[in-house]
Amino acid sequence: MAGIEDILENNKQWVATKNAEDPAFFQRLANGQTPRYLFIGCSDSRVPASGITGTGPGEMFVHRNIANLVVHSDMNLLSVLQYAVEVLGVQDILVVGHYGCGGVAAAAANKQYGLIDNWLVNIRDVVRLHETELLRISEEKQRLRRLVELNVIEQVHNLAKTNIIQNAMRTDKPPRLHGLVYDIADGVLKDLNVNGQEVMEELEHIYGTEAAAHPDKDSATYDGPEHDPATDQPA
Repeated sequence: MAGIEDILENNKQWVATKNAEDPAFFQRLANGQTPRYLFIGCSDSRVPASGITGTGPGEMFVHRNIANLVVHSDMNLLSVLQYAVEVLGVQDILVVGHYGCGGVAAAAANKQYGLIDNWLVNIRDVVRLHETELLRISEEKQRLRRLVELNVIEQVHNLAKTNIIQNAMRTDKPPRLHGLVYDIADGVLKDLNVNGQEVMEELEHIYGTEAAAHPDKDSATYDGPEHDPATDQPA
């Protein structure tokens, strides 16, 4: 266990602090989760989901990957999204990018980095879609900052294209989609004001789909347990 002693000691101190503040804290968490938010963010170590949003354990379901992408062939992301929406019933889905993102900078360069190049193609597609606007920005730092914003906006659009979100939008409690950018230099989150409903309406004629009829239930919806398997309690 060499090298993780600090982690284990920090954990002991955290547990002691939580128990002193609220003796029932861990028991409540053990009884199940009902998070309000799904956070889709970058894996960058400087962007802690709970830290920058002021949320605590049990309040936010989290998925992170390089450059906060929503890729339609990413079964990890899609599994998290479906579980969060259809079982946990999250109310708000946040796509959170950050200025100074290494993945975005790498995608904007003409270099190969190995396996990750295949992932970065998804950001280069954003460059292709917005090439005219980006070419008008002469200063590289500002161009990369704008690319970070455009990437977040496109990932919100990608969310709206999934059948998971399309089906959820037809329910009586549709989730709200948001695009945010975190500035590591000052700690502030910027709302890009991406209107999820407008995105859905804009893309409906191209990407809109409806689930096939099924004798028992909607075959396109979540087909797993309707509770948190870890606790066997209703979610």
